Amino acid sequence: MNTLGLSTLLRLGCICGSESIDINGIRYNVKDLLGEGGFSCVELVEQSSTRKKFALKRIKCHSTEDEKIASQEITYCKRLKHPNIIELVDSCMKGSADPVVQSISEAFLLLPYFKRGTLHDYLALRSFSKNYLDTREVIRLFSDICQALKYMHEFSPEPVAHRDIKPGNVCLTDNMDPVLMDLGSCAPAKVQVCGSQDAQKLEDVAAERCSMTYRAPELFHVESYCVIDERTDIWSLGCLLYAMLYFKSPFDIVYERGDSVNLAVISGNIFFPEETPFPKELHELILFMLRVNPSERPFINQVIEEVNHFKRELDTSV
Repeated sequence: MNTLGLSTLLRLGCICGSESIDINGIRYNVKDLLGEGGFSCVELVEQSSTRKKFALKRIKCHSTEDEKIASQEITYCKRLKHPNIIELVDSCMKGSADPVVQSISEAFLLLPYFKRGTLHDYLALRSFSKNYLDTREVIRLFSDICQALKYMHEFSPEPVAHRDIKPGNVCLTDNMDPVLMDLGSCAPAKVQVCGSQDAQKLEDVAAERCSMTYRAPELFHVESYCVIDERTDIWSLGCLLYAMLYFKSPFDIVYERGDSVNLAVISGNIFFPEETPFPKELHELILFMLRVNPSERPFINQVIEEVNHFKRELDTSV
């Protein structure tokens, strides 16, 4: 979470004063600030009548373009129905973004509350004592995340790419099932780039909405004439699997050293710890996904095929 600024302190002041919000005629009381990013914050809220807890995502919109992006996220949340993709409970838009009179609108997305938090939180706790996940647990979680992506990549009438797969965007249910969240970066799976303006626009969007240490190489420097497809998610998926093994993306380590993530990503050199509790097949699966050239990278069904093959080998080794 970012350092608390004045706006956050004011928000916390509202929380202390039990701010309440009306969403489509139902009142919710704000209980806590769960997280804050560059475009939104997420609060823990409680429905006044039932005392049931939810997570409320609030997106500030400073322009009609911001409103369009927020509305698109709501649309994706409504359309994508899968047990491993977050459910939208309710939503609304309040106010009107008008830069001339400096007014701001706000989008509200009411979501389920996961008290276990995110996969990032879970991995961070285990990292203190290097308490590695069991290989079977890694495969179980990863397999479910793959199924959510398969659903998105094969969605009809138009396949969808998530574009920001990372542990912080995977919630964990009480039963430790993964739920993919934050659909604000979602986009049509295939994007035709026609010229330098298109390329620069996509590059800028990726820089804003796709986390650097999980971002595919083709989104760092978008070619002027190319097709970007859903295999951007496969790269991120490879980084996520690495993090499930060793608590961080391979490029988080580069970032923390102060080296260039961009150059590290383009080089495609992935380093694994010499001492590891995991079988080499998991390293091979990661390298299968982390191919710099997107045309050589697998699609989600190929990844699932490899995961299922590894599952069968695990079962026969018992």
